[in-house]
Amino acid sequence: MCVEDLENAAERVERLDFSDSQIEKTPDFAKSQMEKACENTEAAEGRQNHLSNFVPIIRSGDWSHIGSRQYMEDTHVCISDLAEKFGYQSVAGEAVSFYGVFDGHGGKGAAHFVRDNLPRVIVEDAEFPLDLEKVVARSFVQTDTQFATTCSLQSTLSSGTTALTAMIFGRSLLVANAGDCRAVLSRVGTAIEMSKDHRPCCLRERKRVESLGGFVDDGYLNGQLGVTRALGDWHLEGMKEGSGDLRGPLISDPELKLITLTRDDEFLIIASDGLWDVFSNQNAVDFARRQLQEHNDVKLCCKELIDEAIKRGATDNLTIILVCFHLDPPPQIRVNLRTRVARSISAEGLHSLRLLLEGK
Repeated sequence: MCVEDLENAAERVERLDFSDSQIEKTPDFAKSQMEKACENTEAAEGRQNHLSNFVPIIRSGDWSHIGSRQYMEDTHVCISDLAEKFGYQSVAGEAVSFYGVFDGHGGKGAAHFVRDNLPRVIVEDAEFPLDLEKVVARSFVQTDTQFATTCSLQSTLSSGTTALTAMIFGRSLLVANAGDCRAVLSRVGTAIEMSKDHRPCCLRERKRVESLGGFVDDGYLNGQLGVTRALGDWHLEGMKEGSGDLRGPLISDPELKLITLTRDDEFLIIASDGLWDVFSNQNAVDFARRQLQEHNDVKLCCKELIDEAIKRGATDNLTIILVCFHLDPPPQIRVNLRTRVARSISAEGLHSLRLLLEGK
């Protein structure tokens, strides 16, 4: 930006015919253009520094409710320092925060197993935390394989679970998802989807399923499951047999999204699908912002979101984790009242107005 402004200013200066009269009238022309260009650059650099120098201050809260279901199959975990939790030293003095929501189906065995074991598998990986994306991706699969072994010994645990995790390391936020829980980031009040739902109705997932010999029947994977990615479900025939290119259509590989947090990023909502059945992404962000502006209590905000979901008719198990990146509540969003909106009137309205003015 600075270079373009300087070049434009220089071109305009060169085109001027500097007669004495013109010099007297515009003595500071070039100087003012130079100053303006440099001021714009300083503002842009200041904005960049304002964003990049941000250090998040983590606050989190959580809440869950059985809903109208007979059993509670959701579970979740919040770990402020993952390495310390399992007896390891934090790297470079930086804590790695870990948050996870697990929505079980066919029982709670898989959900509880993944909750208790996935964080440990991640920490024990030799590349933790230097290459978090690779570590988390293979930890999902390793945890799934470990559960298969456990189920062969304890068949009563046979079940499945979706898994959605978020890890914060310095200014990095890594979200990993397998299933239909969802993570949504609030960026200056705008909802940013951080995960994709893995359901049979998703065209990309359907193509992947069919390429692996599976099928979608009435919206269900192989006529049995409402998700296309999950951990567990080893007891379901035709879902996970084989390995490599021969494996079944149900996979535990997570989709990952890694971003660098800035000052504009306010909070992250991580919730099971029961919440998203009655809240849109933006609606959930708007609701959470209002509550935080009112009392700035993260745990209370989680409870209020779930209470509101129940009022709206949610029937599934409900679990939510809210992770804030500031100590202060989200700021009010300023609206430019001077912005003029172009208005128009229909031909019919114009005709009616003319008749009214003419007294007809």
